[in-house]
Amino acid sequence: MKKATSISTKIKVLGALLIVLMLSVIATTIYLNQQNEKDALIINIAGKQRMLTQKMSKNVFYIHYSSNKDFYELNSAIDEFIKGLNTLRHGDSDKNISPVPTYKISLQQIEINKLWEHFYENIQNFKLYTTSDLNRKVELEEIITSIYMDNTILLDNVDKLVTMYTDYSEDKTNFIKTFQYTAGIILIILFLYSLLQLRSIESHVDAFMQYSRMLINNEDISNLKPLQLEDASETEIVEVSDTINCFIQKVNTAMDYSNGALLQSEKAASKLEELTDEFDSIIDELKDKSLVHKHLNNSEDIVIESTEELMNSTKKLSNLKRELEKLTKSCQEARI
Repeated sequence: MKKATSISTKIKVLGALLIVLMLSVIATTIYLNQQNEKDALIINIAGKQRMLTQKMSKNVFYIHYSSNKDFYELNSAIDEFIKGLNTLRHGDSDKNISPVPTYKISLQQIEINKLWEHFYENIQNFKLYTTSDLNRKVELEEIITSIYMDNTILLDNVDKLVTMYTDYSEDKTNFIKTFQYTAGIILIILFLYSLLQLRSIESHVDAFMQYSRMLINNEDISNLKPLQLEDASETEIVEVSDTINCFIQKVNTAMDYSNGALLQSEKAASKLEELTDEFDSIIDELKDKSLVHKHLNNSEDIVIESTEELMNSTKKLSNLKRELEKLTKSCQEARI
């Protein structure tokens, strides 16, 4: 037999599932939206690294082919590029930026760091040779060529890093959409399951109410049949049906005692009628005085037998009274 589940348990379970699912959707959506905001900031920093790479190369070429020896913009671009690399690598607690999110992006950043070390060394040598009093024209040309070639490679790798961050952010966005769609489908399934459970509860309650109306409208209570429920009925309905079945059992028991007492009473009445007839016959036969003693003895036996029958009837009626009292007490207790 399948174990019954209470109505309150079903409602609590369904309510808990709906609440947990909705809170999970809300919490996950808020968290991932915050992460997307941080990702947008990181993508912006990575994109700026690409711009700074070109800016440094342009400043080097401008300084080399002009008489201007001002390194302010170049140094500013270098400092900003180094700061951006550190932020992307180690994160920034002030801006709530986390360190490298994936191993693949970490490998790309390591590659960029290697390229940057060589690129930065060439820029430092360029600044040194440019401000030198010695004629370092040959070395400067080699450095300029190297910076030009390294800039292209560094720019391509920075572009690749930006693409990785963009893909990572898009993957999280797609995860949000997938999670929301999945949660929506689960919510629909839970809603349909809730409707099925409510229909099941309603059908069980209807069966119970129909049986109750049958008891009210049934005039013959001599042999009441107990209420039969499905195995999947809820605990509350099972408990109420057990109470009613207990009531019906007591009523049937009382009716059995009542029928037995009625039969005993009818038998006692029959015996009394026989006794009356016997006394009439005795009176008629008293003409023969010699037979008086014999008939008196016979009459005494009949009276004793009738008395026993009456005592049995009284006992049956007493038992009936006790059963009815128990029935009344049970009804009162159930009402309380």
